Amino acid sequence: MDISLIDRDLVTNIGTESVHEIMSSTLSPRETFQRITSNIQKVIQGQDEPIRKLLVAMASGGHVLLEDYPGTGKTTLAKVLAQSIDAQFKRIQFTPDLLPSDILGVSVFNPREQTFRFHQGPIFTHILLADEINRASPRTQSALLEAMGEGQVSVEGERKTLEDPFFVIATQNPVEFRGTYPLPEAQMDRFALQFTLGYVEREAEVAILSARQTDNPLDHIQPCVNIQDILRLKEAVTNVRISEELKGYIVDLVSATRSVEGMQLGASPRASLSLMKAAQAHALLEGREFVSPDDIHELAVPVIAHRLVIDPQARFAGVSSRAVVEDIIKKIPVPT
Repeated sequence: MDISLIDRDLVTNIGTESVHEIMSSTLSPRETFQRITSNIQKVIQGQDEPIRKLLVAMASGGHVLLEDYPGTGKTTLAKVLAQSIDAQFKRIQFTPDLLPSDILGVSVFNPREQTFRFHQGPIFTHILLADEINRASPRTQSALLEAMGEGQVSVEGERKTLEDPFFVIATQNPVEFRGTYPLPEAQMDRFALQFTLGYVEREAEVAILSARQTDNPLDHIQPCVNIQDILRLKEAVTNVRISEELKGYIVDLVSATRSVEGMQLGASPRASLSLMKAAQAHALLEGREFVSPDDIHELAVPVIAHRLVIDPQARFAGVSSRAVVEDIIKKIPVPT
């Protein structure tokens, strides 16, 4: 998001208003975007693009996978977003010995009452940080599939619905690092967007050093929006107009991945749905009530690329998922 679009007075007011006054206010979707962005930028320097994508995913009802090298700010980005919203936040540190019950919960026997009582796991929250998700076994990773796809979990034969919003932010280190397990295709398909943060510019890194010279700015972050603001934001996204021509364009982009030479697995219809919703959220973030082709182009790679599986021979020849999506965007004409 362009920083000039953010009301500077609003940024100052967020720092001086009481949390109670902020929580009792009724914000427009645009103001919700601005407040969260301003709060995050107090801690995360030089990462405007990833911040925008993170908010797009949350507003569209999807989930995010952040993949990057250690120390680039993945966990910090998730934590500052959670602290900016007056909502439940839980973190799971994924390790090889983590069990599905450590995520979903377990029933514990009460000898006094002679009954079992279910103790909810950390998945029962609004914002869940699945830190270093690829360090857990595939069995444990699968505990998130139903929750991310359907907003519910099945525990001991009983279905339990998760509260809305339910937003998963997963981080992972590159799979070539030791002690990691590649996420299966079904798990990757549950993430609406996958992107990296990368290393910041020199000036931004110097600003990080200055900000953390005496303390951690994350310790001073206060909630600036509440759950109702997020729910209104998600509802507003669904009302953003998108033409039938652009819906067809999205389907054409996604279906084209299934016929690319060297492609072992193309993107599913879930990718089309995620791209449409993400484009609607991006348009709303930009202050528009309708989707344009630019919204689709902006998000096509982070929405589609991580869902593709390229066969080993093509991958060895240098073919990448990102390049495949970028090439498809160039070849398929934009509807007029």
